[in-house]
Amino acid sequence: MNSSDPAVRFSVLIQRFFMDYLIEQRNVSPRTVASYRDTFRLLLNFAEKHVGKPPHKLRLADFNVGLILDFLNHLEVMRHNAIRSRNARLAAVRSFAHYAALQEPSALPVLQRVLAIPMKRFDRPMVGFLSREEMQCILAAPDVDSWCGQRDQVMLATLYNTGARVSELTAMRAKDVSLDRGCCVLLHGKGRKERTLPLWNSTAKLIRRWLRQINPDPQQWLFPNRAGGQMTRSGVTDRLKLAVAAASARCPQLKTRHVSPHVVRHATAMHMLQGGVDLSLIALWLGHESPATTHMYIEADLAMKQRALNAIQPLQYKQRRFRPRSDILAFLDRL
Repeated sequence: MNSSDPAVRFSVLIQRFFMDYLIEQRNVSPRTVASYRDTFRLLLNFAEKHVGKPPHKLRLADFNVGLILDFLNHLEVMRHNAIRSRNARLAAVRSFAHYAALQEPSALPVLQRVLAIPMKRFDRPMVGFLSREEMQCILAAPDVDSWCGQRDQVMLATLYNTGARVSELTAMRAKDVSLDRGCCVLLHGKGRKERTLPLWNSTAKLIRRWLRQINPDPQQWLFPNRAGGQMTRSGVTDRLKLAVAAASARCPQLKTRHVSPHVVRHATAMHMLQGGVDLSLIALWLGHESPATTHMYIEADLAMKQRALNAIQPLQYKQRRFRPRSDILAFLDRL
Protein backbone atom coordinates (compact mmCIF):
# COMPACT_ATOMS: atom_id res chain seq x y z
CA MET A 1 0.00 0.00 0.00
CA ASN A 2 1.28 3.46 -0.93
CA SER A 3 2.64 5.35 2.10
CA SER A 4 1.15 8.55 0.63
CA ASP A 5 -2.35 7.08 0.99
CA PRO A 6 -4.28 9.28 3.50
CA ALA A 7 -5.53 6.17 5.30
CA VAL A 8 -1.97 4.92 5.76
CA ARG A 9 -0.80 8.32 6.99
CA PHE A 10 -3.63 8.47 9.55
CA SER A 11 -2.85 4.98 10.86
CA VAL A 12 0.85 5.78 11.11
CA LEU A 13 0.06 9.11 12.77
CA ILE A 14 -1.84 7.41 15.58
CA GLN A 15 1.00 4.95 16.16
CA ARG A 16 3.56 7.76 16.22
CA PHE A 17 1.36 9.75 18.59
CA PHE A 18 1.56 6.93 21.13
CA MET A 19 5.12 5.66 20.57
CA ASP A 20 7.04 8.82 19.68
CA TYR A 21 5.05 11.59 21.35
CA LEU A 22 3.41 10.15 24.48
CA ILE A 23 5.96 7.48 25.44
CA GLU A 24 9.28 8.66 23.97
CA GLN A 25 9.02 12.47 24.11
CA ARG A 26 6.64 13.14 27.00
CA ASN A 27 7.36 9.94 28.96
CA VAL A 28 3.81 9.89 30.31
CA SER A 29 2.82 7.31 32.91
CA PRO A 30 1.53 3.85 31.90
CA ARG A 31 -1.86 4.87 33.33
CA THR A 32 -2.07 7.80 30.90
CA VAL A 33 -1.09 5.59 27.98
CA ALA A 34 -3.76 3.07 28.98
CA SER A 35 -6.40 5.80 29.31
CA TYR A 36 -5.59 7.28 25.89
CA ARG A 37 -5.48 3.78 24.36
CA ASP A 38 -8.96 3.00 25.66
CA THR A 39 -10.25 6.31 24.30
CA PHE A 40 -9.02 5.56 20.80
CA ARG A 41 -10.31 2.01 20.91
CA LEU A 42 -13.77 3.39 21.66
CA LEU A 43 -13.42 6.17 19.07
CA LEU A 44 -12.23 3.91 16.24
CA ASN A 45 -14.95 1.35 16.90
CA PHE A 46 -17.54 4.14 16.95
CA ALA A 47 -16.11 5.66 13.75
CA GLU A 48 -16.39 2.31 11.94
CA LYS A 49 -20.15 2.32 12.50
CA HIS A 50 -20.58 6.08 12.09
CA VAL A 51 -18.45 6.65 8.97
CA GLY A 52 -18.81 3.15 7.51
CA LYS A 53 -15.08 2.51 7.25
CA PRO A 54 -12.92 0.01 9.13
CA PRO A 55 -10.23 1.65 11.32
CA HIS A 56 -7.39 0.92 8.86
CA LYS A 57 -9.23 2.85 6.12
CA LEU A 58 -10.01 5.97 8.13
CA ARG A 59 -8.39 9.22 7.05
CA LEU A 60 -7.48 12.30 9.06
CA ALA A 61 -10.26 14.14 7.21
CA ASP A 62 -12.73 11.74 8.84
CA PHE A 63 -11.47 12.91 12.24
CA ASN A 64 -13.77 15.94 12.12
CA VAL A 65 -15.84 17.90 14.60
CA GLY A 66 -19.06 16.10 13.64
CA LEU A 67 -17.57 12.69 14.38
CA ILE A 68 -16.10 13.79 17.71
CA LEU A 69 -19.31 15.48 18.91
CA ASP A 70 -21.33 12.39 18.00
CA PHE A 71 -18.76 10.24 19.81
CA LEU A 72 -18.98 12.36 22.96
CA ASN A 73 -22.76 12.20 22.85
CA HIS A 74 -22.54 8.41 22.41
CA LEU A 75 -20.40 8.18 25.54
CA GLU A 76 -22.94 10.03 27.65
CA VAL A 77 -26.21 8.68 26.20
CA MET A 78 -25.41 5.11 25.17
CA ARG A 79 -22.53 4.23 27.51
CA HIS A 80 -23.87 6.34 30.41
CA ASN A 81 -20.46 7.90 31.07
CA ALA A 82 -20.29 10.70 33.63
CA ILE A 83 -19.31 14.15 32.41
CA ARG A 84 -15.89 13.73 34.04
CA SER A 85 -15.29 10.61 31.93
CA ARG A 86 -16.55 12.40 28.83
CA ASN A 87 -14.12 15.25 29.45
CA ALA A 88 -11.24 12.82 30.02
CA ARG A 89 -11.93 11.20 26.61
CA LEU A 90 -12.06 14.64 25.01
CA ALA A 91 -8.70 15.52 26.57
CA ALA A 92 -7.14 12.50 24.84
CA VAL A 93 -8.71 13.49 21.51
CA ARG A 94 -7.47 17.07 21.91
CA SER A 95 -3.95 15.89 22.62
CA PHE A 96 -3.92 13.86 19.41
CA ALA A 97 -5.40 16.80 17.46
CA HIS A 98 -2.59 19.10 18.67
CA TYR A 99 0.00 16.53 17.60
CA ALA A 100 -1.67 15.83 14.23
CA ALA A 101 -1.92 19.55 13.42
CA LEU A 102 1.86 19.88 13.73
CA GLN A 103 2.51 16.77 11.66
CA GLU A 104 -0.09 17.46 8.95
CA PRO A 105 -0.55 21.25 8.57
CA SER A 106 -2.89 20.67 5.61
CA ALA A 107 -5.45 19.21 8.05
CA LEU A 108 -5.33 22.25 10.34
CA PRO A 109 -8.79 23.63 9.37
CA VAL A 110 -10.41 20.31 10.31
CA LEU A 111 -8.41 19.89 13.51
CA GLN A 112 -8.95 23.46 14.70
CA ARG A 113 -12.68 22.80 14.89
CA VAL A 114 -12.01 19.67 16.94
CA LEU A 115 -9.74 21.64 19.28
CA ALA A 116 -12.51 24.22 19.73
CA ILE A 117 -14.86 21.66 21.34
CA PRO A 118 -15.18 22.84 24.97
CA MET A 119 -14.99 20.76 28.10
CA LYS A 120 -18.45 20.25 29.52
CA ARG A 121 -19.26 21.94 32.80
CA PHE A 122 -20.81 19.90 35.60
CA ASP A 123 -22.14 20.36 39.10
CA ARG A 124 -19.69 19.60 41.87
CA PRO A 125 -21.61 17.85 44.65
CA MET A 126 -20.74 18.42 48.29
CA VAL A 127 -18.02 16.08 49.49
CA GLY A 128 -19.40 13.07 51.35
CA PHE A 129 -17.34 11.69 54.21
CA LEU A 130 -17.56 9.22 57.07
CA SER A 131 -17.46 10.03 60.78
CA ARG A 132 -14.63 8.62 62.87
CA GLU A 133 -17.03 6.17 64.51
CA GLU A 134 -18.27 4.91 61.14
CA MET A 135 -14.71 4.54 59.89
CA GLN A 136 -13.69 2.55 62.96
CA CYS A 137 -16.64 0.19 62.48
CA ILE A 138 -15.61 -0.45 58.87
CA LEU A 139 -11.96 -1.09 59.81
CA ALA A 140 -13.04 -3.61 62.46
CA ALA A 141 -15.49 -5.41 60.14
CA PRO A 142 -13.30 -7.86 58.10
CA ASP A 143 -13.19 -11.47 59.31
CA VAL A 144 -9.56 -11.91 60.36
CA ASP A 145 -9.97 -15.69 60.62
CA SER A 146 -9.65 -15.90 56.81
CA TRP A 147 -6.76 -14.93 54.52
CA CYS A 148 -8.93 -12.48 52.57
CA GLY A 149 -10.22 -10.97 55.80
CA GLN A 150 -6.69 -10.38 57.08
CA ARG A 151 -5.76 -8.73 53.79
CA ASP A 152 -8.88 -6.58 53.82
CA GLN A 153 -8.22 -5.42 57.36
CA VAL A 154 -4.68 -4.22 56.66
CA MET A 155 -5.63 -2.91 53.20
CA LEU A 156 -8.47 -0.74 54.52
CA ALA A 157 -6.36 0.45 57.45
CA THR A 158 -3.64 1.51 55.00
CA LEU A 159 -6.20 3.18 52.75
CA TYR A 160 -7.54 5.25 55.66
CA ASN A 161 -4.07 5.98 57.09
CA THR A 162 -2.69 7.28 53.79
CA GLY A 163 -5.79 8.63 52.05
CA ALA A 164 -4.43 6.94 48.93
CA ARG A 165 -6.19 6.76 45.59
CA VAL A 166 -7.28 3.25 44.58
CA SER A 167 -4.61 3.14 41.87
CA GLU A 168 -1.96 4.07 44.44
CA LEU A 169 -3.21 1.44 46.87
CA THR A 170 -3.22 -1.40 44.33
CA ALA A 171 0.23 -0.37 43.01
CA MET A 172 1.92 -0.79 46.42
CA ARG A 173 4.59 -3.48 46.57
CA ALA A 174 6.36 -4.96 49.57
CA LYS A 175 9.43 -2.83 48.82
CA ASP A 176 7.38 0.37 49.17
CA VAL A 177 6.93 -0.15 52.91
CA SER A 178 9.60 0.78 55.45
CA LEU A 179 8.97 -0.70 58.90
CA ASP A 180 12.26 0.17 60.54
CA ARG A 181 12.79 3.46 62.33
CA GLY A 182 10.09 5.88 61.24
CA CYS A 183 7.53 3.57 59.60
CA CYS A 184 6.33 4.92 56.25
CA VAL A 185 5.01 3.92 52.84
CA LEU A 186 5.92 5.15 49.35
CA LEU A 187 2.97 6.00 47.08
CA HIS A 188 3.27 6.16 43.30
CA GLY A 189 0.83 8.93 42.42
CA LYS A 190 -0.62 10.49 39.31
CA GLY A 191 1.79 11.87 36.72
CA ARG A 192 4.73 9.82 38.04
CA LYS A 193 4.70 11.84 41.26
CA GLU A 194 5.76 9.94 44.36
CA ARG A 195 5.20 10.84 47.99
CA THR A 196 6.17 9.21 51.28
CA LEU A 197 3.67 9.12 54.13
CA PRO A 198 4.16 8.04 57.75
CA LEU A 199 2.23 5.14 59.21
CA TRP A 200 0.43 4.92 62.51
CA ASN A 201 1.88 2.33 64.86
CA SER A 202 -1.34 0.34 64.55
CA THR A 203 -1.12 0.30 60.75
CA ALA A 204 2.58 -0.61 60.81
CA LYS A 205 1.81 -3.49 63.18
CA LEU A 206 -0.87 -4.84 60.82
CA ILE A 207 1.43 -4.57 57.79
CA ARG A 208 4.31 -6.23 59.63
CA ARG A 209 2.07 -9.16 60.54
CA TRP A 210 0.62 -9.29 57.01
CA LEU A 211 4.02 -9.47 55.34
CA ARG A 212 4.61 -12.75 57.18
CA GLN A 213 1.52 -14.15 55.42
CA ILE A 214 2.63 -13.41 51.85
CA ASN A 215 5.66 -13.84 49.64
CA PRO A 216 8.41 -11.62 51.13
CA ASP A 217 9.84 -10.79 47.70
CA PRO A 218 10.27 -6.97 47.40
CA GLN A 219 8.38 -6.98 44.09
CA GLN A 220 5.38 -8.77 45.62
CA TRP A 221 2.12 -6.81 45.55
CA LEU A 222 1.43 -5.62 49.08
CA PHE A 223 -2.28 -6.43 48.74
CA PRO A 224 -2.52 -9.26 46.20
CA ASN A 225 -5.66 -11.00 45.03
CA ARG A 226 -6.24 -14.69 45.71
CA ALA A 227 -4.09 -15.69 42.74
CA GLY A 228 -1.20 -13.52 43.95
CA GLY A 229 -1.69 -10.90 41.24
CA GLN A 230 -2.47 -7.22 41.46
CA MET A 231 -5.89 -6.30 42.80
CA THR A 232 -8.17 -4.33 40.51
CA ARG A 233 -10.08 -1.16 41.28
CA SER A 234 -13.35 -3.11 41.27
CA GLY A 235 -11.80 -5.74 43.54
CA VAL A 236 -10.96 -3.15 46.21
CA THR A 237 -14.44 -1.61 45.86
CA ASP A 238 -16.12 -5.00 46.30
CA ARG A 239 -14.09 -5.85 49.41
CA LEU A 240 -14.90 -2.45 50.91
CA LYS A 241 -18.61 -3.03 50.25
CA LEU A 242 -18.41 -6.34 52.13
CA ALA A 243 -16.80 -4.57 55.09
CA VAL A 244 -19.44 -1.83 55.04
CA ALA A 245 -22.24 -4.41 54.96
CA ALA A 246 -20.73 -6.20 57.97
CA ALA A 247 -20.18 -2.89 59.80
CA SER A 248 -23.83 -1.93 59.30
CA ALA A 249 -24.78 -4.21 62.19
CA ARG A 250 -22.99 -1.83 64.57
CA CYS A 251 -23.59 1.35 62.56
CA PRO A 252 -27.09 1.12 61.02
CA GLN A 253 -26.65 4.50 59.30
CA LEU A 254 -24.10 2.89 56.97
CA LYS A 255 -26.96 1.02 55.27
CA THR A 256 -28.02 4.25 53.59
CA ARG A 257 -24.50 5.45 52.72
CA HIS A 258 -22.67 4.93 49.44
CA VAL A 259 -19.13 4.14 50.60
CA SER A 260 -16.41 3.92 47.97
CA PRO A 261 -12.61 3.93 48.34
CA HIS A 262 -12.68 7.61 47.39
CA VAL A 263 -15.09 8.33 50.24
CA VAL A 264 -12.51 6.79 52.60
CA ARG A 265 -9.93 9.17 51.07
CA HIS A 266 -12.30 12.06 51.80
CA ALA A 267 -12.68 10.81 55.37
CA THR A 268 -8.91 10.86 55.87
CA ALA A 269 -8.70 14.46 54.67
CA MET A 270 -11.71 15.60 56.67
CA HIS A 271 -10.52 14.01 59.91
CA MET A 272 -7.11 15.64 59.45
CA LEU A 273 -8.78 19.00 58.88
CA GLN A 274 -10.97 18.57 61.96
CA GLY A 275 -7.84 17.65 63.94
CA GLY A 276 -6.29 21.01 63.12
CA VAL A 277 -3.90 19.98 60.33
CA ASP A 278 -3.05 22.83 57.97
CA LEU A 279 -4.79 22.73 54.59
CA SER A 280 -1.52 22.93 52.63
CA LEU A 281 -0.18 19.86 54.45
CA ILE A 282 -3.39 17.95 53.68
CA ALA A 283 -2.94 18.85 50.00
CA LEU A 284 0.60 17.41 50.08
CA TRP A 285 -0.65 14.34 51.95
CA LEU A 286 -3.30 13.63 49.32
CA GLY A 287 -1.03 14.45 46.39
CA HIS A 288 -3.19 17.31 45.13
CA GLU A 289 -1.74 19.37 42.30
CA SER A 290 -2.97 22.57 43.96
CA PRO A 291 -4.09 23.35 47.54
CA ALA A 292 -7.18 24.93 45.99
CA THR A 293 -8.49 21.40 45.34
CA THR A 294 -8.40 20.74 49.07
CA HIS A 295 -10.68 23.69 49.88
CA MET A 296 -13.71 21.49 49.16
CA TYR A 297 -13.22 19.88 52.59
CA ILE A 298 -13.71 23.21 54.31
CA GLU A 299 -16.90 23.69 52.29
CA ALA A 300 -18.19 20.31 53.53
CA ASP A 301 -17.43 20.79 57.24
CA LEU A 302 -20.47 22.56 58.68
CA ALA A 303 -19.14 22.31 62.25
CA MET A 304 -16.01 24.25 61.26
CA LYS A 305 -18.17 26.96 59.71
CA GLN A 306 -20.26 27.12 62.88
CA ARG A 307 -17.14 27.57 65.03
CA ALA A 308 -16.03 30.38 62.75
CA LEU A 309 -19.45 32.02 63.09
CA ASN A 310 -19.39 31.68 66.88
CA ALA A 311 -15.98 33.38 66.96
CA ILE A 312 -17.52 36.50 65.43
CA GLN A 313 -20.02 38.09 67.80
CA PRO A 314 -22.79 40.08 66.15
CA LEU A 315 -22.57 43.85 66.52
CA GLN A 316 -24.79 45.28 69.26
CA TYR A 317 -26.87 48.22 68.17
CA LYS A 318 -30.19 49.73 69.08
CA GLN A 319 -32.88 49.45 66.46
CA ARG A 320 -35.07 52.49 65.90
CA ARG A 321 -38.55 52.19 64.53
CA PHE A 322 -39.20 54.11 61.32
CA ARG A 323 -41.86 56.80 61.60
CA PRO A 324 -42.92 58.37 58.30
CA ARG A 325 -43.23 62.18 58.14
CA SER A 326 -46.70 63.59 57.73
CA ASP A 327 -45.67 65.91 54.87
CA ILE A 328 -44.38 63.49 52.24
CA LEU A 329 -43.75 66.23 49.63
CA ALA A 330 -41.55 68.18 52.04
CA PHE A 331 -39.67 64.97 52.78
CA LEU A 332 -39.03 64.38 49.08
CA ASP A 333 -37.90 67.99 48.60
CA ARG A 334 -35.22 67.56 51.24
CA LEU A 335 -33.72 64.52 49.54
